[in-house]
Amino acid sequence: MSNEAVGVQHRTRGPWALAFARLRRNRAAMASLAIFLLIILSCLSAPLYARWAGVDPFTSTLDAVIQVDGVEVPVMEASTEGLGLGYTPIGPTWELGNYFLGSDNQGRDVMARLLYGGLNSLMIAGGATVFTLIIGTAAGLVAGYFGGLTDTALSRLLDVLWAFPIYLLAISLSIVTIAQGISIGPILIESGSLWLPVIIIGIVYVPYVARPIRGQVLSLRNSEFVLAAINLGVPGRRILWRDIQPNVTTTLIVFTPLMMALNMLTESALSFLSIGVQPPAASWGTIIQDGQALLYTRPIVALAPGLAIAVSVMALNVFGDGLRDALDPRSKVQLGRT
Repeated sequence: MSNEAVGVQHRTRGPWALAFARLRRNRAAMASLAIFLLIILSCLSAPLYARWAGVDPFTSTLDAVIQVDGVEVPVMEASTEGLGLGYTPIGPTWELGNYFLGSDNQGRDVMARLLYGGLNSLMIAGGATVFTLIIGTAAGLVAGYFGGLTDTALSRLLDVLWAFPIYLLAISLSIVTIAQGISIGPILIESGSLWLPVIIIGIVYVPYVARPIRGQVLSLRNSEFVLAAINLGVPGRRILWRDIQPNVTTTLIVFTPLMMALNMLTESALSFLSIGVQPPAASWGTIIQDGQALLYTRPIVALAPGLAIAVSVMALNVFGDGLRDALDPRSKVQLGRT
């Protein structure tokens, strides 16, 4: 097919079809998406794996005994170092369903905890991303479109949040709410609830979404189609949600994987500091904390969740870059040459 014919074919397709075609041609982005989906599916299988392995990843099993190569081996082995006091968790057996990654210092299956912890980390990061996008988009749309006193009030509130370092603000909010939770009228969120880190992480990143959306809306506010709708007497809310909001959708799509990666890192940091996910629940951050004392004897306990975080964040960032390139109209020149 000639280049001219290919160009005609591309021009007859819609913008979303063109964006998907560009994304599909980005092998790095598609490979990253596949890796991240594989991580999600693995974490979703956590209950199945724990049932199959016959372990409870939230209960200490200091006296458990397993079979490795036909030989019974205690999960907590007597220490052979120094005075021989204490116990050392069993290392990786590399046998699925049989302490594949060994145990932690309480005799719990690290593989099962890794899957359960990943499920909580993904749920918190995903929930915080949705929370941030909803609140940030609403604030940006309202501030950018209505302007005046509304814009000033919302912008100053966003500036206050923006002035705090992300982790300092998240840590401060977590410390304040970790003991008593959140109580607003009939709404009560207990300190051990996973909704608590979702709300805290979601709040601290709102300015990072609201400010770019506000700037984009300010530009769209003076566009011809919006001015025409205003002159025709179309209600402001209708213009906002029917004309302006669809034009910022691509920005929100690009933000999604990038915010997911940031939220995952923030959740892991808070949980590592014991002000995120609370026992008996687990996350990748809490598992790293559990393995901190075992770095010299059983480093896999901390390395496994750390590697899972690194791979997940890298996959999300590469996929986010691919989304940005696919949704950028300037990429159509590159598409026409493929």
